[in-house]
Amino acid sequence: MSLEKFYYDNKLPKLFAIACIFWGAVGMLLGVIAAFQLAFPVLNFSEYFPYLAFGRLRPVHTNAVIFAFVGNGIFTGIYYAIPRLLKTPMWSNALGKLHFWGWQLIIVCAAVSLLMGFTTGKEYAELEWPIDIMITLIWVVFGINMFGTILTRRERHLYVAIWFFIASWVTVAMLHIVNSVEIPVSFMKSYSWYAGVQDALVQWWYGHNAVAFFLTTPYLGLMYYYLPKAANRPVYSYRLSIVHFWSLIFLYIWAGPHHLLYTALPDWAQSLGTAFSIMLILPSWGGMLNGLFTLRGAWDKVREDPVLKFFVVAVTCYGMSTFEGPMMSLKSVNAISHYSDWTVAHVHIGALGWNGFLTFGMMYWLIPKLFGTNLYSRKLASTHFWIGTLGILLYAIPMYWSAFRSYFMMKAFTPEGQLQYQFIDIVQTVIPFYIMRAVGGTIFLVGVIIMIYNLMKTAAAGSFIAKEEAEAAPLIKEYHAPSNSIWHSFIERKPLLLLVLSLIVVGIGGLVELIPTFLVKENIPTITSVKPYTPLELQGRDIYIREGCYNCHSQMIRPFRYEVTRYGEYSKAGEFVYDHPFQWGSKRTGPDLARIGGKYGDAWHFNHMLEPSSMAPGSIMPSYPSLFENEIDKGSTISKIHAMRTIGVPYADNYEAIANEDLDKQAKLIAAGLLENKIKISSDKEIIAVIAYLQRVGKDIKLEAKN
Repeated sequence: MSLEKFYYDNKLPKLFAIACIFWGAVGMLLGVIAAFQLAFPVLNFSEYFPYLAFGRLRPVHTNAVIFAFVGNGIFTGIYYAIPRLLKTPMWSNALGKLHFWGWQLIIVCAAVSLLMGFTTGKEYAELEWPIDIMITLIWVVFGINMFGTILTRRERHLYVAIWFFIASWVTVAMLHIVNSVEIPVSFMKSYSWYAGVQDALVQWWYGHNAVAFFLTTPYLGLMYYYLPKAANRPVYSYRLSIVHFWSLIFLYIWAGPHHLLYTALPDWAQSLGTAFSIMLILPSWGGMLNGLFTLRGAWDKVREDPVLKFFVVAVTCYGMSTFEGPMMSLKSVNAISHYSDWTVAHVHIGALGWNGFLTFGMMYWLIPKLFGTNLYSRKLASTHFWIGTLGILLYAIPMYWSAFRSYFMMKAFTPEGQLQYQFIDIVQTVIPFYIMRAVGGTIFLVGVIIMIYNLMKTAAAGSFIAKEEAEAAPLIKEYHAPSNSIWHSFIERKPLLLLVLSLIVVGIGGLVELIPTFLVKENIPTITSVKPYTPLELQGRDIYIREGCYNCHSQMIRPFRYEVTRYGEYSKAGEFVYDHPFQWGSKRTGPDLARIGGKYGDAWHFNHMLEPSSMAPGSIMPSYPSLFENEIDKGSTISKIHAMRTIGVPYADNYEAIANEDLDKQAKLIAAGLLENKIKISSDKEIIAVIAYLQRVGKDIKLEAKN
């Protein structure tokens, strides 16, 4: 049979690689700045640059690292690997370019909008509805191009890396669409369609599986391609890769509720999340061992080759994270880890070690290939490896230490039965660990800068190979599988079947968790005293979310003695039925606010937002002077009330007509109360709305208790 000549186009992998490295440096720089802001709150510069305060900067950092750095890393690896695995060019260069520039536009829009305060307030899904639509469209473009390439392939069997790419694409599409159901209020404002417990479950079904199917499964596909290529060895076990793939994508989707242990989520959902999280250890470690065993007999090469060094540590960090995650889903362990710096350490072992090091190793292997030359300096690459490893250790170890120290201080009681430490005392003791974390992040960033220099010198020493000639036999239409082939080889020959089966496998867990939560009314019992927010409180809540207060404050008191004593009665599911979105939080850099309403006077909140340390000496919270200058956006009140009613909040018919009148009345009462404390401020300022919201939080359940 005659061979067909064709060309691999390297321009797209090159573009995505440049974007990956650039956005990686930007995202990590923002992370370093945010880390130093926590240790030294003066670095928020909120008086001069309110857009760069921690609450707004932190989601820019997480989105930049996840979707800009890792996302472009995924696309770099896929656009290089898939044509070579399938022995065909990408189906459409035009769609590839649209994908590249569309994705970069999304990244820029995300950064600008988040800094401006346009956020949904949902972790890893903060982007507002126009950008969500852009993501959907570009993701479809990527999928069409990938499947067009698969369907026009010259290689009959799909290699294991492509299984992971297909499952990642279809699952991310499902997660993004379900979690992004929201009702627009204006061009850059929306409310989640779900409320309270339901919103929490959907969000962490998405949030956990964004980690699973964006930060993990695509990178496993990259591992299965680039690690054997760099080692020049076949994958250790084909059969293990089959077990790894199907068991992983089936089990992963169930584990989201382990982010909500001891919360108001129904116990059955919490237990389900825990059980499947424990089972995840087996397929995860199967994949890790498949990667490491591929290097059996090549350890001398590992000692010398910086690419393989990065890959070995990356796969090891994957194994560590996927052991630690299931352990953190045990209730006894989660009681310590949740809302603490342990979670921060856990996430960064994965982000810096697994995603970061695998990306660095891939770049050190790939860039010389694209430019037809050798790596400029293996010594610099090895230096980067050791600096990066040191940075990870200096980042993670202080966070683990901080978590345990905080936990034991939080739960400490005096012999008389009083809490031994105030929250601010605990914050002060962990600041040295925050400084060490920031130093570790800085060292890691220095390693990235060394890599950028090394790769730029490598590119300069070579000549970019825009088109790479190849040849392969055409795909035979008539094909009969060998008699000794296993059952899975049939699925490998049917990409659309693989797509459908992957969707079914990942969809089962989602349906089992979500359907009862939405359809079984008893799962979310109502509380008669819980009422919708007033227009002023609703405006205040939106400002609270805009400023990113949810990044540091939770609104969920767990049923532990030390939490109930410190914060008040534990939280109930029925309290949150009008919360679009929910605000349970995932980290307590500041105290929980679930019972903050009525705990302090309006004047206390006023001064606390103006200068936090004046009310809480030693506070690391930034000030918010802009709230005292900006006026409440009363023009949005009508559309906000209308949107809330559309999604089930029981405002009276035509309440929009008098909503702003009620807003003004409540605002004037607060302003008059402040004036009695010799604080003069106009009733139309944003701080008035924020005070109204904070004074409302948790009060409804108190009313129920009194009745």
